[in-house]
Parts: sequence; structure tokens; C-alpha cells
Amino acid sequence: MSNDTITSAALVVNAKSRKGQKLFKRACAAMSGLPYEVDAHAVEDPKDLEATVLRALAKKPDLLILGGGDGTVSGLVDLMVGHDVILGVLPLGTANSFARTLGIPLNIEGAVEVIRTGKPRRIDLGMIDGDYFANCAAMGISPKIAETVPHGLKKIFGKVGYLAWATYQYMRFRPFTLIVGEGPTAVKIRVVEVRISNGPYHGGTELVDAAAVDSGEIVVQAVMGHVKRRLVQNWYASVFRLESRHEKVRDFRGKSLKINTIPPLPISIDGEVLAKTPVTAKVAAGIIRVMAPA
Repeated sequence: MSNDTITSAALVVNAKSRKGQKLFKRACAAMSGLPYEVDAHAVEDPKDLEATVLRALAKKPDLLILGGGDGTVSGLVDLMVGHDVILGVLPLGTANSFARTLGIPLNIEGAVEVIRTGKPRRIDLGMIDGDYFANCAAMGISPKIAETVPHGLKKIFGKVGYLAWATYQYMRFRPFTLIVGEGPTAVKIRVVEVRISNGPYHGGTELVDAAAVDSGEIVVQAVMGHVKRRLVQNWYASVFRLESRHEKVRDFRGKSLKINTIPPLPISIDGEVLAKTPVTAKVAAGIIRVMAPA
């Protein structure tokens, strides 16, 4: 389907997210200039998101635009698999890693411009067991933060509140053992963080250089170390794009990788804790189309 043949679109915005409600109105205004009708829904209770998307898909739109953070997109992308519909992304979250990976501007007007002038691009999705995800899953401190962050902290205090909570969790965090593969060829290493990536960005920072959204492979990146200081060094080097970001980092890549940890650990998938080790990480190559900059 070329951009010219889009005749109908639906917009579903997670209006509970930090900027959601005020941005919904701005999004509708920005989309009023599109050459087709947009069936727009602001969803204030995240529990209603799935049902809203299913109702929108039942009307068979050519384009389904999801407004929210990485967790919103990842949580709803499963519903689109198997439908002949193009995904549009309206980045309204804190990190917006998926939008960054696709080169979509992080402001509403810029993102809508991509919807207006962009081209559908076929991309991979990652999978943890049977669950599709758009961007990145993680083991280590990320799930710990996601699992325990007080409700409303991010909404009220934004990034500062989130960083304060992350610092608190870091003090209590311990390195762990990662096992990739199984049987005699399994690799066992001591690590401080593991990222299962379908794209380079995690938490809004470019961390996994080897991962691409259309490579046909999933990348499991292990930050090796026996002391948690290694994690701070790796994040610092990554934020400032220092060469040292590649030190003590090991990448595993393939279509399907068995992953386990000692002790068993929760896995956050684009910010939401949704699984626990052991799992199989896979790639669903070229499974959906997304509107990306031409």
C-alpha cells in the first residue's frame, strides 16, 4: 500500500500518560489537515486501550496511529499483527526509544508530518516467548525500577523523580549470572545488565549499536561485570558516545536465543514488567509496516 492509498485512519492515545490529555487535543488539531478522516480516541484508563484498539481495527482502517510511550506501543502492537494496517507513531512518552529508532520527530507536529509525507516501512518486532515487543526488553535494574516505581511519580516529577527512584534502586541492586543458549554450548557470564533489542535505543539513549529494526535478528547485549559500577560506566559512555561504551559488552545475535539467569529475574518489556526468566527471545522479521520518514 503506498501512502497515496491511505483513505482512513484511527488514532488511539493513551491519555493517562504524563502529557497525554493536553497532547490529544494538539494531535487532533495537527491531524485536521490530513487528506482523510481520523477516527480519534483518547483513552484515560490504560485498561481500556486494548478494547479501543480492537474496536478501531474492526473498522479496517488503512492506518492505526498509536499515541503514547514505548510501553503503550509495545503493549498494543500484538493486536496489529495479522491485520493489513500500517502503524503510525505519535511519541508521547518519556524516552520514546521506538520513535528515535525510526527517525520520527519527538514533537507532535513533526510526527504528524511523517504520517502525512512518510512511506510505509516493513520492520521486525522482537518477541519474548509469545509476546511481541517493539523496541527493547531488559533484565537487571530497569525491571526493578519499573516494578517498584511509586504510582504517579513520573507524572508529577517527570525525569527528575524517575532518576531519584532509579538511584535508590541502584543502591540495592546486585550483579547476576546470564546463561545464553542451552546444553554444552551455553555461554555463562556474570553481568550487571542485559538488553534484548530490536533497535539501538533503550531508555531514550543509544545503547545497542548492533541492533536494527529491520535486520531480521534479535540482539542480546550483556554488560559484563562483577560490580555494579560497571553499569554506571557503560551508561555514561553510551550517553556521551565514548568509545569505552563497547568495553566489557558482549553481543549475541540470532533469530532465536534461549535466555536464563541465576537467580530467575523479571524482564521489563519497553518499560513494563511482563515476563520472568527463563525465556526465548526471538525476532518476527518484517512482520508489520510502520509509517517512517520518506
